[in-house]
Parts: sequence; C-alpha cells; structure tokens
Amino acid sequence: MPATSSNKPYRVGRSKTGLGLFATKPIKKGTRIIRYYGPILDSRIPEHDDIENKYLFELNGRWTIDGSVRKNLARYINHSCRPNAESDVRPRERKVFIRAIKNIEPGDEINYDYGTDYFKAYLKPIGCKCESCEKKRKKLRAEARAERAKVKARAERKTEKASVKSAKKKKLNGHAVGKAKGRARA
Repeated sequence: MPATSSNKPYRVGRSKTGLGLFATKPIKKGTRIIRYYGPILDSRIPEHDDIENKYLFELNGRWTIDGSVRKNLARYINHSCRPNAESDVRPRERKVFIRAIKNIEPGDEINYDYGTDYFKAYLKPIGCKCESCEKKRKKLRAEARAERAKVKARAERKTEKASVKSAKKKKLNGHAVGKAKGRARA
C-alpha cells in the first residue's frame, strides 16, 4: 500500500466493498480532491486496445487512462449511485480530476458514479453495493417481510373464522344446530 503524507485530505482504508478512499480532513464542495492518472493508452494500437482491467478510465473514443499503477490512489475511489464527488474529465489535456460535489466530512468515504458502461459490465452482475443501493434493498426487504406478515395474519384470521363457524355448527343429538331459514316447522 502506498504511503500518504499527512497533508493529504484522504487516506486508503477498508470499506464495505473492499478498499476505498476516505477523507481525513473536511473537503468543501467544488474542491479538487485527487488526480486519476496512469499511462495513456491509444485505442488505435491493438496491444493497448486488448488491455482489460477494472481501472481503465476512458477520456474519449480514442484515449484511455490505465489507472492500475500503484501510485494512483484515485483508483481506490468506489462507485456510488448517490456520490459525493465527480470526475472532471479533460480529454485535450488527457487528465482526470476527482472533484467534490458535496461537503465531505472526515471519515466519509469518497465516491463517484462510474457511469452506465462500467455499471453494466462490472457492477450489475454482482449487484451494486453502494450505500444508497444497500438502503434501498434493506427497505425493500423490510416491505416484503411486512407483506408476508400481513398475508400470514390474514390467513390466520381466516382459519380462526372458519373454526368459529364450524364450532357454531356443532352437532347436538345428531342434528346440526344453526339458524333456521324461513318459518319454523312444528
């Protein structure tokens, strides 16, 4: 793990999804946090186009940054459907900066939206594990449990009503006791 100096507003640490980048100091909205860097790959060169790893950051249709180098701490920033940062892509300069879009408190994980292509290729098959999706899944599970409890209670009430009804039709001296329909016969 690369060492970070204490003047950096972030550190690499353990998160729910593996390693993540966490704020060590308050980061104000609009502040440039870190640069995403690595070798620049040209998609017109077949050897570059065949490189497959999770840390490729596409600048445009031709240029891509291979962020798999160890010194690139920005590669530890995880995806979130409700991020607190965003990527500031500058294709002409061939640079990407990660910028805060919300105030980030010390201890908060820094995250940004990876985009639909990455999401479909890597995250959708295993399910998004970002905090907002986890909350959504937890809420859906709680609603499903509540619905199952309602159905079970309804079934129990129905069974109870049926048993009460059958108890009313109890046999007395071999004849069913119940309401007589129409006039009583002598």
